[in-house]
Amino acid sequence: MSQLLDPIESVPSYERRRHILDLDDFYRGETEQILNTTDAMKEVMGRDIRKIPTLRGKTIITLFYEPSTRTRVSFEEAGKILSADVINIGLSGSSAAKGESLVNTALTLQAAGADVIVVRHPDAGAPYLIARQLEHASVINAGDGSHAHPTQALLDLYTIRSAFGRIQGLRVVITGDILHSRVARSNLWGLTAMGAQVVVCGPPTLIPMEMSIPHSGSAGPLGHPMSSVTVETSLEKAMYGADVVMVLRLQEERFLSGLIPSLREYSRLYQLDEERLAMAKPNVLVMHPGPMNEGIEISSAVAHGVQSVIQNQVTNGVALRMALLYMLTVSNQDR
Repeated sequence: MSQLLDPIESVPSYERRRHILDLDDFYRGETEQILNTTDAMKEVMGRDIRKIPTLRGKTIITLFYEPSTRTRVSFEEAGKILSADVINIGLSGSSAAKGESLVNTALTLQAAGADVIVVRHPDAGAPYLIARQLEHASVINAGDGSHAHPTQALLDLYTIRSAFGRIQGLRVVITGDILHSRVARSNLWGLTAMGAQVVVCGPPTLIPMEMSIPHSGSAGPLGHPMSSVTVETSLEKAMYGADVVMVLRLQEERFLSGLIPSLREYSRLYQLDEERLAMAKPNVLVMHPGPMNEGIEISSAVAHGVQSVIQNQVTNGVALRMALLYMLTVSNQDR
């Protein structure tokens, strides 16, 4: 067990935190520490018996107000591998269905003994709201509206680093519905902080307005953390020289709301297929946060091809969330 405890004990005190809400306030060293701890958790997952007593006696509660498969299951599996007690609560199974507020629900869970509350909510800022009200329990944002999804971004960083041994200097293309993607927002913070060269690509109607206004050809004003991000509306141009391409799901409501002419037109211009993938570097990684709409934003051949690491992302998601649960609970013991 000491090999799992040593990395945490070496973390400077300013890097210890109670909540994981987004990556906009993460130090690079802190992100690297999380990725290194994930390596240790990945080793645990590779054992014949995937069970260690690290979080025995701790209670993890997942509070999901939106449907989820990958994120919810991975948090549950992460907690159970670490021997924590894991309780899953959905909207229909909570008092929210009777009109109880999110804050009162969170306070009730804290009073019932929750050490960590993992929350997914359709409203941006919901995890921040309850984090300000809780005195003891930690909050992990598992996705809030179109705002943030920090654990997905961290597992994406880990997947990239596992493949290349680094993130610094890699050309990472994020393509699809940038405007409404919480995954894209958190990845932009994480990737730029780790030194990647990020290109966002999609139809002009699905690019945030602040990114559409050119600032010396970048996605943000000079001096802003996003000033190094490039905006490209041609997927062919964006793919040139790419080390990683991260495809985002196109939601049907974007078509229905008139932001794109049709699904057929979107697929014609922005589907990642074998021809467009060939424009990238030979060892390019293909990523997708899921769920996928095969045949729309990504072809089946690419989604299940040799360059796809989409299933690796799912596995890495469990190890990454193990690392976060471990770091938060160990950190809080000293508070």
